[in-house]
Amino acid sequence: MSLVELIARADERGTAASGVACLDRCVPLLGGDDEALRPLWGCLAEGAAQEDWAEHLDRVRGKLAGLGDGDEAVRLAQGMLTAAPLRRDGGALREWADGCSVAALRIHRLLDGAAPAGAADPVEASRQGHTDGLSPLLAAELRRQIAVLEVLEAHGAAGLRRALEISTEGRRVLRAAVSRRSRRDG
Repeated sequence: MSLVELIARADERGTAASGVACLDRCVPLLGGDDEALRPLWGCLAEGAAQEDWAEHLDRVRGKLAGLGDGDEAVRLAQGMLTAAPLRRDGGALREWADGCSVAALRIHRLLDGAAPAGAADPVEASRQGHTDGLSPLLAAELRRQIAVLEVLEAHGAAGLRRALEISTEGRRVLRAAVSRRSRRDG
């Protein structure tokens, strides 16, 4: 099943977790620490009050506001945070999760030193399931996005821990890519 199809059929928790996971993997671009999005993850747990989402989202936005150096990858990550809906409503979350998916894939493509300059943008095709010729960093991010949605579809709230583990692994990979880019450009 393609990433687009997985997002389309995910429940509210799945779409919210998909968006949070994409943003979480990109937190190094915003200068945030590994715990920056932990409150949003907590809002997705079984029994968490939906009203807490807006409060925690505001706090996260305040904590990460103005961090980062402002290049295209940082702007995409900031856009994910800015676009997060204040209400955990199915339609708004699905639209946000879809936008986060695209932004995270574009970020990974930008950071992948193996991506040829001027090549066609493979992001939309990869989300539809066409994965031939993807750069290593982009292919890995696509696999992580699919894995998060699949684990939440299979296990519901019980899958949140595994989704967070997948995201944490991706954050480490992105942090290394950011470091390589800094050394290459600096």
